[in-house]
Amino acid sequence: MTIELKYLAWVCVLTALIWVPYVVNSVAVRGLTDALGYVPHIKPLAPWATRMRAAHYNAVENLVVFATLVLVAHLAGANGALTAFAALAYFWSRVVHLVGYTFAFPWVRTVSFLAGFLCQMAIAAQILLAVPVR
Repeated sequence: MTIELKYLAWVCVLTALIWVPYVVNSVAVRGLTDALGYVPHIKPLAPWATRMRAAHYNAVENLVVFATLVLVAHLAGANGALTAFAALAYFWSRVVHLVGYTFAFPWVRTVSFLAGFLCQMAIAAQILLAVPVR
């Protein structure tokens, strides 16, 4: 397994687990019945849980791009040191993004998002510049 695929798996695991804390907060705030049901007037989540939920949505949206690029690089044989580093850095940028967004650390959300975007673009550049068109 390549490093890129390994970090794709780790990003998927991270993204798959993000919902757990904010759903636990939903149950704690609303009670099990209201958290699982369709109540017209629900109590709001804690501010950190609302931010974590938004970070989760962002992680899912960006997973589509990251996964596609990693898989294309793998299938095209365009992976190397740059794509390996970009995949590793992307994973850690998502971890930092989640923590920064959840706990509202100034600038952290934006800078870590930008870092992740640059990692995606590095993989894209490797694909587009390193693979001959047939």
